[in-house]
Amino acid sequence: MKLRFPTAYTILFALIIAVAIATWFVPAGQYERVENEDLGRMVPVPGTYQVIESQPQGFFDVILAPIAGFYDPVSYEARAIDVALFVLVIGGFLGVVTKTGAIDAGIARAMQRLEGREKWMIPIMMAAFAAGGTIYGMAEESLAFYALIIPVMIAARYDALTGVAIIMLGAGIGTLGSTINPFATVIASDAAGVPFTDGIILRAGILVTCWLTCVIYVMRYAERVRQDPMLSIVADRRESNEAHFLKGRSEEDGPPDFTRKHGLILILFAISFAVMIWGVAISGWWMAEMSALFLVSAIIVGFVDWMGEEQFTSSFVDGARDLLGVALVIGIARGIVVIMDAGNITDTVLFWAEGAVAGLSEVAFINTMFGLLSALSLLVPSSSGLAVLTMPIMAPLGDFSGVDRSLIVTAFQSASGLVNLVNPTFAVVMGGLALGRVPYERWLRFMAPLLLILTIIIMAFLSLATVL
Repeated sequence: MKLRFPTAYTILFALIIAVAIATWFVPAGQYERVENEDLGRMVPVPGTYQVIESQPQGFFDVILAPIAGFYDPVSYEARAIDVALFVLVIGGFLGVVTKTGAIDAGIARAMQRLEGREKWMIPIMMAAFAAGGTIYGMAEESLAFYALIIPVMIAARYDALTGVAIIMLGAGIGTLGSTINPFATVIASDAAGVPFTDGIILRAGILVTCWLTCVIYVMRYAERVRQDPMLSIVADRRESNEAHFLKGRSEEDGPPDFTRKHGLILILFAISFAVMIWGVAISGWWMAEMSALFLVSAIIVGFVDWMGEEQFTSSFVDGARDLLGVALVIGIARGIVVIMDAGNITDTVLFWAEGAVAGLSEVAFINTMFGLLSALSLLVPSSSGLAVLTMPIMAPLGDFSGVDRSLIVTAFQSASGLVNLVNPTFAVVMGGLALGRVPYERWLRFMAPLLLILTIIIMAFLSLATVL
């Protein structure tokens, strides 16, 4: 019998169990924390780590973790439930828009206009997503674009993985090379005690270089798939992906007619995403506001198409049902962090990292710091959470090694951004792969050479900046 790589659900449950086992062996510890008024959060105080009573996580904690990943069952505080609900509402919105036929007609029209120039969609779209990443840390909201981008890529004779790469690498590289991202660079700089503009030229250099590397990598892969579909990493899923994303429409059917109503619906479709980006970047929106936006947009589209109440509700529910698995993955992934925090081992891992960089030379210090922050990013996928946790401890260590604190901030955001391109504890990765129907191990196979290249680029930039 052929062995199969486990699904995302099994991988995440296994990680929950592994972290729970670690709480029985890793000493529990805690830093003292004080309120930072600028950040509006409690931050750890350097030099205050102490061992505390162990809180090993048992069987009941493990089985409760996926539920606790959605919300705190004691305080009822939301954790990932808002993101999961957003995904379901997005699914409903896309179900309604798809039912109108506007997406199929729009894709057909786009392919006719771009015939022979389809490959240039890749750098243009990756630049747009990278802009969202570097400006405001585009992450969960990128999940809304998979159902739009992937059908276009498949219609252009690429594959689903190409669509996933455009979104995940585009936004991810933008976050990796954050310039003014308030959820990574600004929070980390404030926690480190330096202006966020310090080191911005270095970060821009990392951003442009890594973005260009990713564009070339994705374009080469996409062109190979276009020439020979069997070279696709998801070649065995080609027919099912075409049926899923193109809703079974075949070339024999001919391109659907593009009507004025289709055009109006697609304009409303684009406006919805534009309003979402404006709301997140400018007006401080988050999941509740975005969910309400797409709920209202779905209703408006339903009126424009003049579909009946029964057809509208069934289309919305069917669309939400398609993304139910993605919503579950998001909550389960958050359960890993819940177990770690409940076991009080997060600060212990940070304390070990603090000791690992003591007494190193400048170049060795910054590259070791990059490696340690990469490891910590696996455990704390939230860039803002990792910044608040690590920067008050790690940034002052640079003073003793002669390394500028702004360079440590750059190492932090580069490490966090790099790891979150493949991090199984990051809901955006597992959710995006579920939306794109790309198995996790296939994504790792695609990403392995690129991760090595990006790591070399980042370490070269960090080393050169330290020497200069």
